[in-house]
Amino acid sequence: MTLAIVLAAGPAAGGATEGAEPPADRLAAQWRRAGAEQVRVAADLGELADLVTGATGPVLVSGVDLVAHTAVLRHLATSPVGPTVALVLTDPPAAGQAVVREERGQVVAVGDAADATGVFGGALRVGAADLPALVDAARAASATDPAAPAASGVEPGGPLAAVDRLVAGLAARGTLIFAHRVRLLVAHRVGDAAGRAAAEAEVAAVDEDRAELKLSVKERDDFFTTFFVSTWSPYVTKAAARIGIGPTGVTMVSVAFAVAAAVLFGVGGRPALVAGAVLLYLGFVLDCVDGQLARYTRHFSAWGGWLDTMADRFKEYVVYAGLGFGATHAGFRYGWALALAAMTLQTVRHMTDTWYGALHDEAARRPKVVTGEAGGIGGKLNAASTRVQADTGSVSYWLKRTVVFPIGERWALIALAAALFGPLVALCAVLVWGTLAFAYTGALRTLRARWMRVPVLTTVDTGLHRDDGPLVRTLPPARGPLLLAVLGALGAAGMLVWALRTVHGGGDLPIWAPVLALVLLLGAAQGARTPHAGALDWLVPAALRAAEYLFAIAVGVAGRAPAWLIFGYVLVLTLHHYDLTARLEKRQSAPPLHVATLGWEGRSAVLAIALIAGIASIALATLGAYLLVIFVVSVVLAWVVLPARARGGVRSPG
Repeated sequence: MTLAIVLAAGPAAGGATEGAEPPADRLAAQWRRAGAEQVRVAADLGELADLVTGATGPVLVSGVDLVAHTAVLRHLATSPVGPTVALVLTDPPAAGQAVVREERGQVVAVGDAADATGVFGGALRVGAADLPALVDAARAASATDPAAPAASGVEPGGPLAAVDRLVAGLAARGTLIFAHRVRLLVAHRVGDAAGRAAAEAEVAAVDEDRAELKLSVKERDDFFTTFFVSTWSPYVTKAAARIGIGPTGVTMVSVAFAVAAAVLFGVGGRPALVAGAVLLYLGFVLDCVDGQLARYTRHFSAWGGWLDTMADRFKEYVVYAGLGFGATHAGFRYGWALALAAMTLQTVRHMTDTWYGALHDEAARRPKVVTGEAGGIGGKLNAASTRVQADTGSVSYWLKRTVVFPIGERWALIALAAALFGPLVALCAVLVWGTLAFAYTGALRTLRARWMRVPVLTTVDTGLHRDDGPLVRTLPPARGPLLLAVLGALGAAGMLVWALRTVHGGGDLPIWAPVLALVLLLGAAQGARTPHAGALDWLVPAALRAAEYLFAIAVGVAGRAPAWLIFGYVLVLTLHHYDLTARLEKRQSAPPLHVATLGWEGRSAVLAIALIAGIASIALATLGAYLLVIFVVSVVLAWVVLPARARGGVRSPG
C-alpha cells in the first residue's frame, strides 16, 4: 500500500490564493489522483515519522509549497529508476531550499552549492527498504531547531525547510537517491500567494496529456531511433493506449514481427528479403513503442522490464539465425559460422556495456574518485566525453552515439543490407561494424576505468555474475581473476582455430587439445574466490562469457555437430546470461534454479568429456535442452509462482 504524506509545515502553508482550496488539501487530492492509496497531512516532521513507522510500502512525501501538474506527482510515484527518488528542479534555489548534485541520474550530494546541478523539488518517493532511514532522518530533523542556520544545503538567507532537511538527512545516512527531472510539465516551489498564483497559471497553460505523450519518447536516443522512429511512433503509442493494448502485448507483437523477418531472410529471394526488412523495421518500431507505452500509461513492472530485455536479445539473435540459414541456403558454406560470430560478439559487447554502466554508477556514488580536473588521459577522455554529451544535437554528439553501433543502427543496417545485397552481406556488415565499435569502446573504456579505479564486482554477488558453479568450490584460489579469464578465453579461441583447421583438413582434433583448453578454463575458475577489486576487473564477466562460448563452439566443430545445433546451444547460454544481467540492472537476486545450471565451468567440463567420448552432438543437444527447461521453469517460478505465494502470504494474516 502506497502512503502519501503532505508536510504542512512551511511558509506556503498559508499561501493559498483567495477563495482557492488550501494548498495541503489540493496536494492531498493530487496525490490521490496520482495513485496513492492513503493520504495524510502531517503538521511537522515528528508527526511524519509517526505515520511512516507503520507503513509497509513506498511512502510519498511532499512539502506544501509545491505547485505541479498531477502528472509530475504520478511520474515520481511510478518512476522505475529506483526505490527512492527525489524530484529535482532547475529553478534558482530560494531560501530554505536544498540544492543537489547529480551524477548519472543519482543524487550524490545534498547541500554542495558549488557543484549543484539543481534544486530539490520538495517531493520524494521512499522505497520500503529505506523507510527506517526516513523515520530516523525525520526524528533527527524534528529535533533540530528550525530557526538555527543550516550547516549546508541552502543559499544564504535562511535555514532549510522541513522537507529539505528530510532529504538532506536521508542523503547523510547513505540512502541511494535517484533524481527525477521535470520536462515539458510544470513544477515549482512557491513561498507566497503571488508566487502560487503565477505557478498555477503556468500549470494551467500546459496540455498535460500532450506533454505526457511527448515525454513517452526518451529524452536522448540514438540517431536512427530519433529521426526514423520517434518522429511517428508516439501516434502508435497513443492508439495502443486507446484500444487497451499493454506494453507486454506490444512486445509480443514485436517478437512475432522479428521471427517472421528471420523466416523471410532464411527463405531468400528479393521479394522475401525486402518483406523481411520491412517487418524488421516495423518490429523495431514496436520495440520502441512498448517502452513509450509503459511511460505514457505509467504501467511499469519488474516483469515488463525483464521481458523487454530478454525479448530484445531473442529477436536480434533469431534474426541472425535467419540470416545464417539464408546465407548457407544461398551457397555460402559458413553462413551459420557468421551468425554464431555475430551473436557471440554482440553478447560479449553487451556484457561489457552492462558492467561499464555499473562501474559508472558506482563511481557516481563516489564523486571524489571521478573529477574533471584529474590528470592523465583517462581524465581528459572523461572531460571530453562530458562536453560532447552536453552538446546535444551537434555532429560530434551524433557521431559518438552512432559509432558504438546501438540497436537501432544494427537493425537498420541489417534491414538495408539484407534487402539490397542479401543475408551474407548483412552478416558481414554487422560483424565489421560491431568489431570496430567493440574495439573503439573497449579501448576508451579501459583507459577511463583505469583512471576511475573503482571496483564494482565487489559490490555485488561476484559468484552469481561470474556464473560460477559448484566445481569452483573444489578448486584452489588464484590471484588475478581478469588475467585468468582472458587466458581461458584465449585457450578456447586457440582450440577453435585448431578445430576448424583440423576438421577442414579431414582429420580429428587430438584428445589433449580440449584437455589443455579445459585446464586454462579451470584456471580462470580459480580466480572466483579472490577479490575482484582491480580497476579492470569489471571485464571479467565478459571474458568468461567469451571463454565459455568459444569453447562450446570449438567442441561442436571438433565433434562435427550440425552448425544449427551449435547456434542453438549458444543461444540458450545467452538467454541464461542475459537473465543475470537483467537481474543486475533491476537489482534482483539470483534465479530460483541458478545452482542447477552447473556454472560456466561445469558446463564446459561436461562438453569436454563428451567430446573425448565422441558424443559432442548428443551433449550439446541434451545440455542445451536441459538448460532451456531450467530457464523456463525458473521464469515461471520467479514471475508467477513465487509472487503468487508472496501475495498469499500478505493476505493470510487478515
